Amino acid sequence: MQSKAKIHADPSPYPDQFDRIPDSLVLLIFNNLADVRSLGRCSAVSKRFNSLVPLVHDIFVKIDRVVTVDGDFDGEDGPLSVSSAKPRNLFSHFLKLMLFTLLKPFNQLRNNINGSNKPLLPQLSHHSPAQVLKNFTNVRNLHIELPAGDVGTEDGVILKWKAEFGSTLQNCVILGGTHTDRKPVSDTEQPVEDNGSIPESFYTNGGLKLRVVWTISSLIAASTRHYLLRPIIKDHPTLRNLILTDADGQGTLCMGCEQLKEFREKPLASSASSNRTQVPASNMKLRYASYLELPEGVSLQGATLVSIKPSVEGVGHGSGTSRNGSSSRKEVETFVYGAFDGPSKAAVKALAKRRTYLLEMNGF
Repeated sequence: MQSKAKIHADPSPYPDQFDRIPDSLVLLIFNNLADVRSLGRCSAVSKRFNSLVPLVHDIFVKIDRVVTVDGDFDGEDGPLSVSSAKPRNLFSHFLKLMLFTLLKPFNQLRNNINGSNKPLLPQLSHHSPAQVLKNFTNVRNLHIELPAGDVGTEDGVILKWKAEFGSTLQNCVILGGTHTDRKPVSDTEQPVEDNGSIPESFYTNGGLKLRVVWTISSLIAASTRHYLLRPIIKDHPTLRNLILTDADGQGTLCMGCEQLKEFREKPLASSASSNRTQVPASNMKLRYASYLELPEGVSLQGATLVSIKPSVEGVGHGSGTSRNGSSSRKEVETFVYGAFDGPSKAAVKALAKRRTYLLEMNGF
C-alpha cells in the first residue's frame, strides 16, 4: 500500500521585506493616507498596523450622508447625542452625521493585540465621534468635511465664507454674488466702469437686505460648527491645526495652534438661544461691485465682500500691538486675501480696491 505523502510548506529562506521598513516610515505613509476609513482598513491588516494606526497625526474625516438613528440610548438628548430626534438642521446634528460614516470600517475590527474577540472600538451606536477619535493619541492635523454647505442659496448664487476662531470669532470673510455667468474667453466686450460707489438701487431693491441675510447666516453656520467641535478639541491636546469644510466648498472654519490654545484656556461663551458659540459685537467692512469680470471666463454680478472682526471694545487690552493698530490690520488683510482660491481669490483682489463701507453689528 502506498503511503500518503504529507506536504509541508518549507519556511521561506527570505524574511518579509516589508517587516524591515521602520515604524517611522510606515507612519509617514499612514499620515499621507490620512483618510480615517482607509486607516481603519489598514489597522485590520496586521498586529503591527493595528498598533501604529492610533499614532497617526494627520487625519481626514469625510462625512458622506445623513443616517437616521433608531433606538434608545442613555444620556440626555442633544446635538452631541445619537438619541436625538430627527435633526432640525445640519448644524445641530453634525456629530451625529460623523458617527455612522467616519468609522464604519472600524466597527468590525478585533483587538489583535491582546488576542481577544473584543472589538477594537466599542459598539458604534453607543459612542460619539469624540469618543471614537480618542483611539488616536497623537492627532495634530485634523480635517473634517461635511456633505454640503450650511447656508441655502438660490440657483446661480455664489456664497463662500471662511472664519477663524479661538475661544470666539477672530476673523471672518464672506464673498457673495447674485449671479454667475460663463462667457467665452474671446469675448472682449467690457462693462461700463462705475465710480466704485454702491448704487442707490442697492438699498431699495433688497440688495442690502440680502447681504445682511448672507452675513448672519454664514456667522451662524461658523459659530455652530465651532461649538460642536468642543469635545474633540478637549480630548486632543496635541491638535495643532483644525479645519472644517464642506463638499460644496461654501464654508471653512479654521483653528491654528494659537487659536486652539486660546480655546482651551478661555471659557467659551455660548448663545442662549441655540447650541452655538456667541458671536461678539463686530466691525464689518463691506465692498461692492455691480459687475466683475474674473479669470476662467467667469463674470460675477452684485459681487460683495464682507470682512468681519470683533470690535476692540470688550477685547482684552493686554494683548499688545499684535492685536491692534497697523499690525492687526495687516493680519486681517492677510487673512482676507488668502481666504479663497481660483476665481474667488481674483474677486477678493478686485473688490479690495473698491470703496469701503463701515458697519457695526451687535453680538448675538
